[in-house]
Amino acid sequence: MSNSFEITVESNFIRVQSYGRKDIEFATDLWTQMVKTCNEDNCFRVLGISDTTVAMEAIDGYEHARLFEDLGIGPKYRIAWVELNEKARDMTIFIETVLINRGLPGRLFDGETEAKAWLLGD
Repeated sequence: MSNSFEITVESNFIRVQSYGRKDIEFATDLWTQMVKTCNEDNCFRVLGISDTTVAMEAIDGYEHARLFEDLGIGPKYRIAWVELNEKARDMTIFIETVLINRGLPGRLFDGETEAKAWLLGD
């Protein structure tokens, strides 16, 4: 499976689906395009579904806070993320913790139904 992502606009949120090996370069491309799509469509609710084949290194995970700050991903965003690969989940939990500790948006869920319910709730 190659590294790839797809961003689509749903009726009331942006869907981001990503596949493959993850690193900070991949994350930078993904989040940059996501911000562009959110701004173009004036929609800041994001549902991410990730199927990671190889999780990123801890230093890359830690860099997510800087990346979010650099891209202006802040309080107006609501990001619900699902990691489908159980082996990559620990790193995703680490990234979630880093973001929360910095007051940045993002929450990890076990499944799409739960994530979407939180994302679209008030």
